[in-house]
Amino acid sequence: MDALARFHPPDLSRLRGRRTRLIRRWLAACLLLAGALLCASPGSARGAPTNPTVVAAHDLPAGASLRAADVRLADFPDDARPSGVLSSLDLVDGRSLAGAVRAGEPLTDLRLATIPAPGDPGTSTVPVRLADAAIAGLLTPGSRVDVVAAPEAGAPASVLAGGATVVAIGHQEPSAAKGPLVLLRLPEAIATRVATISLERPVTVTLR
Repeated sequence: MDALARFHPPDLSRLRGRRTRLIRRWLAACLLLAGALLCASPGSARGAPTNPTVVAAHDLPAGASLRAADVRLADFPDDARPSGVLSSLDLVDGRSLAGAVRAGEPLTDLRLATIPAPGDPGTSTVPVRLADAAIAGLLTPGSRVDVVAAPEAGAPASVLAGGATVVAIGHQEPSAAKGPLVLLRLPEAIATRVATISLERPVTVTLR
């Protein structure tokens, strides 16, 4: 009798409550896992139509000449693809960037500099150091400029070349008195003259 008196039947309501809480926690964990998998899956797995999109494989500076290691294809939903986006790696191979891009950023036609190809006949690339560093900050690859020699020792200012194309802008050293080197593509007939005079007189450019 003493043993029977000490026996207490289990509290069924408490057991049912504990089991309910365990089931709820398990369901919540399953829902969180399903949501994470859904967010991580590509748009095609979620039923949204996607298209291959050229994106930067890593951070790229302005003027960079694109190579295979610089770009990759990624699937983007149609409603997330910007206008003018490129869908083939062949369209960017060897092209130069008009501005800096971040890793993963889609590349559009406006991101590529419109410059003559290196093999264009009758043109040469001339490095010119600008007299004013601030001018270089206004330039981007593909800009069209006129090259002007500053007046010096009685020589008036003169236009050395019109319609030159900016190919790339060099890095500006903080301690440098002059501006950075700027690569300009010019017709061969005047490229040598521009290169020679730029060594003798300060040179700047005017934007078209």
